[in-house]
Amino acid sequence: MRWVVTGASGMLGRDVVEAAEQAGATVVPLTRADLDITDLVAARRALAGADVVVNAAAYTAVDAAETDEGAAFLANGVGPAVLARAAVGARLVQISTDYVFDGGATSPYDEDAPVAPRSAYGRTKAAGEWAVRAEHPDALVVRTAWLYGAGGPCFPKTIARVAAERGGLDVVDDQLGQPTWTRDLAALVVRLVEGRAPAGTYHGTASGRTSWHGFAQAVVAAAGLDPAIVRPTTSAAYSRPAPRPAYSVLGHRTLGAAGIEPIGAWDERWSLAAAEVLA
Repeated sequence: MRWVVTGASGMLGRDVVEAAEQAGATVVPLTRADLDITDLVAARRALAGADVVVNAAAYTAVDAAETDEGAAFLANGVGPAVLARAAVGARLVQISTDYVFDGGATSPYDEDAPVAPRSAYGRTKAAGEWAVRAEHPDALVVRTAWLYGAGGPCFPKTIARVAAERGGLDVVDDQLGQPTWTRDLAALVVRLVEGRAPAGTYHGTASGRTSWHGFAQAVVAAAGLDPAIVRPTTSAAYSRPAPRPAYSVLGHRTLGAAGIEPIGAWDERWSLAAAEVLA
């Protein structure tokens, strides 16, 4: 099979490329320099002959999007629409986010729960989901959250560095979610494609839940430091341009219905990922 992966130089894109190659696929990795995903002519040329197209390209600067929503919309809304039109005859996988929800739930979000983004980033990613479904009925929309990995900047790397430098830090304990390793998400994408999962929306997050504070304590422990140096605080203590979802726990109903095994418990997966991510 021939896979084309956009955003291939990013933290997730790198792992998707590797996972697809390990599964025996021939992979064409495309970076921003290789393809402007908003250019339909260029996209049709780049995607010609592809069996699978994974769009891991995105504008992910959540706070900057509040004052630059146009640029975020081009990357997160227009780009996916163009790729959906260009991916003729291919299985399209669009990577999306928990930010399409308002974060006000108290139980895991179902895949069919109404979207209600509170940030510019969330609005543009929701637009991308809509465009992909409209233009490519056979697409898979895979929402994820709290991603970390070895191939780019991420929460664990920052926490470990700051903890070592300062000897202590404050981390919010009133936002709940599912820390998810990019290697696990990449492997899930391969399983969805190889398992011929029905078109629709899936949640690609680790199982269980924790707070940013709880995750930070696990990170600090993995770095050989005392978890007690991570102090709990509230979101109100931090002023940021974009609101963060207070509750980002996603359910995995459609994975089960498709016979696809969800990603394991976040803490077990972190224990396996820590050495590589913090190296």
